[in-house]
Amino acid sequence: MTALVRMRLAGFVQTGRAAAPLLAALVVLSILYGGGQSQAGEAYGVSAAVLFAVLAWQTKLLLDVEPDVQRRIGRVALGAGRETAAGVAAALVAALPVILVAMILPWLVGGVTGPQKAGDPPLGEGIALGLWAHLLLLLPAVGLGALASRAVSGQAARGLAILVGGVVMAVVLGLKSSPAPWLAPPLMTTARDTVGGADPTAVAVTTGWGVVWAALAVAAYAHLRRTRP
Repeated sequence: MTALVRMRLAGFVQTGRAAAPLLAALVVLSILYGGGQSQAGEAYGVSAAVLFAVLAWQTKLLLDVEPDVQRRIGRVALGAGRETAAGVAAALVAALPVILVAMILPWLVGGVTGPQKAGDPPLGEGIALGLWAHLLLLLPAVGLGALASRAVSGQAARGLAILVGGVVMAVVLGLKSSPAPWLAPPLMTTARDTVGGADPTAVAVTTGWGVVWAALAVAAYAHLRRTRP
């Protein structure tokens, strides 16, 4: 399984497909932080929400780069469960450099600031919340990207519809006025939780929500993979 993870990552990088999501992340983050300085937690929370779409897209690209014949050979050699897990693991590893860029870039362009007045959360707390937001939203992003991959969707247009529809659903259902926010990953909720300092209860609830949603998405992906050739 480790060899298959390395093979998928190597194919993703060597074909040049890894460059597109990274460049997209740099562009959207540069635009985001070009608007001025914000408290670290708030800035990172918005960054994590913006990168959700980029990481989901990156996951789709990574899973799509593998030829169908090679994927079937991997299923025969490792079993459907381990072959599917290898793809998800490769997507998680591939996302880490993007998150690292997202955590470092605002300091290079002057996009974040420390506490400015009494009552502002400490800088370290804001950074910790930002890292939490990025890692938490990575999980459902990988789940959505996997569901949009060619091995599940079967067609490029259908996969794109799943990807775009999932991102739009996450934003719309994440609004405060949403009647059914639990149907979508906690995209907007995570961004709101990073504003004004950490609320342990809110962080715990949002974390559980994100993990459960991601687990259901990955389970659906694994099931659909088993039912398709």
